[in-house]
Amino acid sequence: MISVCMATYNGEKFIERQLNSILPQLNESDEVIIVDDSSKDNTINLIEKMRKKDNRIKWVQNNPNLGVLQSFNKAIHLAKGDILFLCDQDDYWYENKVEKIMRVFNEDQSVYLVSHDAEVKDNEFNLIDGSWDHYNGNKKTNSIVQTIIKNSYTGCMMAFKKELRDDTAEFPKKIQMHDQWLALVAMKNQYKIINLEDKLMAYIRHGANVTGEKRPVSEMIQGRVNTMMSILKYNNRVAKVKE
Repeated sequence: MISVCMATYNGEKFIERQLNSILPQLNESDEVIIVDDSSKDNTINLIEKMRKKDNRIKWVQNNPNLGVLQSFNKAIHLAKGDILFLCDQDDYWYENKVEKIMRVFNEDQSVYLVSHDAEVKDNEFNLIDGSWDHYNGNKKTNSIVQTIIKNSYTGCMMAFKKELRDDTAEFPKKIQMHDQWLALVAMKNQYKIINLEDKLMAYIRHGANVTGEKRPVSEMIQGRVNTMMSILKYNNRVAKVKE
């Protein structure tokens, strides 16, 4: 069973297009878990309209607003699937995305996390760059330190086993982002990670992108410090469990 986990906020311009790119790729037993972070627009009404036509869609709404990190935290812990896909509200999945990623998991049972590349496009689908990894300067590595310094793992381009979700427990509140934390926990536990070069979706860049916002340097540095402290505490927790 597959669970697609999505966080939404004021996504009325994009949500139907995104869901319509996902649902045809899923089996009848799969699900789409949506956590809406108190949208002020018509997002929930559009989601509910689609849910009435397709009961694989399940949604809850935060009240009050919790932010993107805790919204994804809630979504993945509501998921019942064996494989969890992370998903943004405003992108577009190419028709072979689920098939290609599931082939990796099915052919190698030791794989816990799969990431892939994407084409970068604007909201009118004009091509900005043929590779998100190139555009963002990503150099994916299994080094915890390097991943904290420069996170090259992007949530909407990741899928993972439910066991990795269980190992992360609740996301620490002071970490930078959910995708980086999932990758770090996989590395800490020495789980096998596969990084595909395939471009399996359109990663949409527009003025409202949460992940596209530039943060102050001081905030970025503090975020890295917080993440390092969190992974050290996670190390200690794992060590105590193994004793």
